[in-house]
Amino acid sequence: MSLELVHIGFNNIIVMNRVIAIGSPNSAPTKRTIQEGRTKGLLVDMTNGRRTKAVIITDSGHIILAALTPETIAGRLQINHAEGSAERGSSVLSLGHSNERIPR
Repeated sequence: MSLELVHIGFNNIIVMNRVIAIGSPNSAPTKRTIQEGRTKGLLVDMTNGRRTKAVIITDSGHIILAALTPETIAGRLQINHAEGSAERGSSVLSLGHSNERIPR
Protein backbone atom coordinates (compact mmCIF):
# COMPACT_ATOMS: atom_id res chain seq x y z
CA MET A 1 0.00 0.00 0.00
CA SER A 2 1.35 3.43 -0.87
CA LEU A 3 0.75 6.70 0.94
CA GLU A 4 -0.89 9.48 -1.02
CA LEU A 5 0.07 12.91 0.28
CA VAL A 6 -1.78 16.13 -0.61
CA HIS A 7 -0.73 19.69 0.19
CA ILE A 8 -3.51 21.58 2.02
CA GLY A 9 -1.82 24.96 2.30
CA PHE A 10 0.84 26.68 4.40
CA ASN A 11 3.29 23.77 3.94
CA ASN A 12 0.84 21.35 5.55
CA ILE A 13 0.42 17.91 4.01
CA ILE A 14 -2.09 15.19 4.85
CA VAL A 15 -2.29 11.50 4.01
CA MET A 16 -5.40 11.12 1.86
CA ASN A 17 -5.54 7.36 2.45
CA ARG A 18 -6.63 8.10 6.04
CA VAL A 19 -9.31 10.69 5.19
CA ILE A 20 -12.96 9.69 5.62
CA ALA A 21 -14.64 13.00 4.77
CA ILE A 22 -13.95 16.60 3.83
CA GLY A 23 -16.70 19.06 4.61
CA SER A 24 -17.64 22.66 5.15
CA PRO A 25 -17.42 24.04 8.71
CA ASN A 26 -20.73 25.91 8.51
CA SER A 27 -23.29 23.35 9.70
CA ALA A 28 -24.21 22.85 13.35
CA PRO A 29 -23.23 19.14 13.40
CA THR A 30 -19.80 19.98 11.99
CA LYS A 31 -19.34 22.71 14.59
CA ARG A 32 -20.23 20.19 17.32
CA THR A 33 -17.73 17.72 15.84
CA ILE A 34 -15.01 20.39 15.93
CA GLN A 35 -15.83 21.20 19.57
CA GLU A 36 -15.79 17.51 20.55
CA GLY A 37 -12.43 17.09 18.80
CA ARG A 38 -11.09 20.09 20.72
CA THR A 39 -12.20 18.70 24.10
CA LYS A 40 -10.82 15.20 23.33
CA GLY A 41 -7.49 16.57 22.09
CA LEU A 42 -8.03 15.27 18.56
CA LEU A 43 -8.28 18.64 16.79
CA VAL A 44 -5.42 19.63 14.47
CA ASP A 45 -5.57 23.26 13.31
CA MET A 46 -3.67 23.71 10.04
CA THR A 47 -5.14 27.10 9.12
CA ASN A 48 -2.21 29.27 10.30
CA GLY A 49 -4.71 31.69 11.83
CA ARG A 50 -6.81 31.98 8.67
CA ARG A 51 -10.53 31.33 8.43
CA THR A 52 -11.45 27.63 8.46
CA LYS A 53 -12.91 26.63 5.09
CA ALA A 54 -12.67 22.84 5.31
CA VAL A 55 -12.98 20.24 8.04
CA ILE A 56 -11.20 16.95 7.35
CA ILE A 57 -12.17 13.86 9.33
CA THR A 58 -9.72 10.96 9.48
CA ASP A 59 -10.20 7.28 10.27
CA SER A 60 -8.29 7.74 13.53
CA GLY A 61 -10.90 10.24 14.77
CA HIS A 62 -8.71 13.31 14.28
CA ILE A 63 -10.37 16.48 13.03
CA ILE A 64 -8.17 18.63 10.79
CA LEU A 65 -9.04 22.26 10.06
CA ALA A 66 -7.82 23.67 6.74
CA ALA A 67 -7.88 27.15 5.20
CA LEU A 68 -8.54 25.74 1.71
CA THR A 69 -12.03 24.89 0.51
CA PRO A 70 -13.12 21.25 0.18
CA GLU A 71 -13.35 21.76 -3.59
CA THR A 72 -9.72 22.94 -3.77
CA ILE A 73 -8.49 19.96 -1.74
CA ALA A 74 -10.52 17.53 -3.89
CA GLY A 75 -9.18 19.21 -7.03
CA ARG A 76 -5.60 18.77 -5.84
CA LEU A 77 -6.31 15.12 -5.18
CA GLN A 78 -7.69 14.67 -8.70
CA ILE A 79 -4.66 16.45 -10.19
CA ASN A 80 -2.40 14.17 -8.16
CA HIS A 81 -4.24 11.11 -9.48
CA ALA A 82 -3.88 12.32 -13.08
CA GLU A 83 -0.18 13.09 -12.69
CA GLY A 84 0.46 9.91 -10.76
CA SER A 85 -1.11 7.68 -13.37
CA ALA A 86 0.72 9.45 -16.21
CA GLU A 87 4.22 9.73 -14.78
CA ARG A 88 4.19 9.61 -10.98
CA GLY A 89 4.45 13.41 -10.79
CA SER A 90 6.30 15.37 -8.14
CA SER A 91 3.16 16.47 -6.23
CA VAL A 92 2.28 12.87 -5.40
CA LEU A 93 4.63 11.04 -3.12
CA SER A 94 4.12 7.31 -3.15
CA LEU A 95 5.80 5.44 -0.37
CA GLY A 96 5.40 1.75 -0.94
CA HIS A 97 7.12 -1.45 -0.05
CA SER A 98 9.74 -2.37 -2.56
CA ASN A 99 11.87 -5.41 -3.11
CA GLU A 100 14.76 -3.29 -4.35
CA ARG A 101 17.85 -3.07 -2.21
CA ILE A 102 19.29 0.33 -1.52
CA PRO A 103 23.05 0.45 -2.17
CA ARG A 104 25.18 1.68 0.72
